[in-house]
Amino acid sequence: MTENIMLPFLTELRDNNTLDWMHAHKDRYQQALQQFTEVLERLIARLGEDEPALLLLDAKRLVSRLNRDTRFSHDKSPYTAAFRGHISTAGKLPIPGGYYLFLAPGGSFLGGGVPAAPFADAVSMVRDYICAHGSEWDEITGAPAFQSHFTMVGEKLKNVPRGYDPAFPQAEALKYKSWIIECPIADEALADPEAFCRSAAKIFRLMRPFNAYLNTALRDFQMPQRPKK
Repeated sequence: MTENIMLPFLTELRDNNTLDWMHAHKDRYQQALQQFTEVLERLIARLGEDEPALLLLDAKRLVSRLNRDTRFSHDKSPYTAAFRGHISTAGKLPIPGGYYLFLAPGGSFLGGGVPAAPFADAVSMVRDYICAHGSEWDEITGAPAFQSHFTMVGEKLKNVPRGYDPAFPQAEALKYKSWIIECPIADEALADPEAFCRSAAKIFRLMRPFNAYLNTALRDFQMPQRPKK
């Protein structure tokens, strides 16, 4: 990989978000998508040095589609002007938590944790685990490297949920319905994709204790099965 062709393409897509424009620039889209896929492949290789199960992943299957479902949205733009990929042993599934890469002009970030909110059982499992392992939660989220790199951004209640003690030392953590962290990425950091992969892998490694904590809490969680048609 040499220069970054991902952000220039996404910038133009953001400013020309139509089916006709995408059709006219299909080749550029394929080239930018290929570069994003290569970034994921390099990240998988680096993270797989310590997590060999990740080496079995096919990067192409970890990429989210750009197409938007606009049926219930006021915004009828047909595409999401961002490349998104989730590196996890379960692929794109939200649980177990893994490493999330979101590239968009002026809004790129590295993410981790679990978007548990759609799954009531998962939310309860994490809250109960925090109640039983509160000091470990504090140790992970209070670490200087965690504090300097990550922000908690998951969906959150205003009050401690019913059934939990508001005086519990980690009560603030119990307000969350999704335990997600993000580390912002400046556009300039993506100028050299290879250098970006090196730095991103280091930041993703800092997420490991957080992800491992949540995934341990969710070790018995089963994704709901879609009803057969």
